[in-house]
Amino acid sequence: MDAGFDIGFLFWLFLLLILFLWPQYRIKALQGARLSLIKKLEKKLNCRVVTLIHRQERIGLFGIPFYRYIDIEDSEQVLRAIRMTPQDMPIAVIIHTPGGLVLAAAQIALALRDHKAKTVAIVPHYAMSGGTLIALAADEVWMDKHAVLGPVDPQLSDPRYGGVPAVSVLKVIKQKGVEKIKDEFLVLGDIAEKAVKQMEDLIYNLTKDKLGEEKARELAKIMVEGRWTHDYPITVEEAKKLGLPIKTEIPEEVYSLMELYPQPAAIRPSVEFIPAPYAPPRTRRTQEKGFLELFSEE
Repeated sequence: MDAGFDIGFLFWLFLLLILFLWPQYRIKALQGARLSLIKKLEKKLNCRVVTLIHRQERIGLFGIPFYRYIDIEDSEQVLRAIRMTPQDMPIAVIIHTPGGLVLAAAQIALALRDHKAKTVAIVPHYAMSGGTLIALAADEVWMDKHAVLGPVDPQLSDPRYGGVPAVSVLKVIKQKGVEKIKDEFLVLGDIAEKAVKQMEDLIYNLTKDKLGEEKARELAKIMVEGRWTHDYPITVEEAKKLGLPIKTEIPEEVYSLMELYPQPAAIRPSVEFIPAPYAPPRTRRTQEKGFLELFSEE
């Protein structure tokens, strides 16, 4: 009985250790792989590489998802990375984020703008809201040809409706008239007016040196005035029309790095494919045709 008890106890103890230690090992392994690839990318680009990547990662004993966005901790770390970078060394920031706190994003953007050497924002998939604000501060924006940016119109926090566009609040007050608006909504309108003005001035200050004062002021108005919904995707073509310094060449290492920031595994995957590049279909007939050849033009 004692021997059986000891074996059973050791088995469950071993199992619990595996359950607790495996997530930690996985985190360390991912971090090591990320740092290795970042070093490789830095050597290739000859610059400091900083990542600002927000995914919903499911790491832990019970697979609890962590929702990420730009916060003060992010700004502290990015500002530290910029401070540690010599002023004559370029910086590339890889941005993949839905946005976040205006204060944190503004701090990062201003620090990036003030760096003396060349700065590049790399957007492999999307950089919305605060992510776009940071991208606007860079000398160049490298985007995948299908990547998107987003508007930066301020969103006010409302306990009943969640995020409320500041420009929409001002529009309602203008349409209904001040005499028909409750005092608390007028207070919200005052905050909205200040938020819009502050964001417009910030974008202007971030872009005037590279776009010129007139174009910077025009861009600031477009990005803030509420002509789009807050989740509107600004494509590469639209970004170029706005005058942004866009390039569509992204190093392959950036895509490889994104693979090391996995989304939580679903019970049933919604997207599946063979993760390997295919050669262009051959035009010459062979005795044994491959699958691609069957669908190629004669």
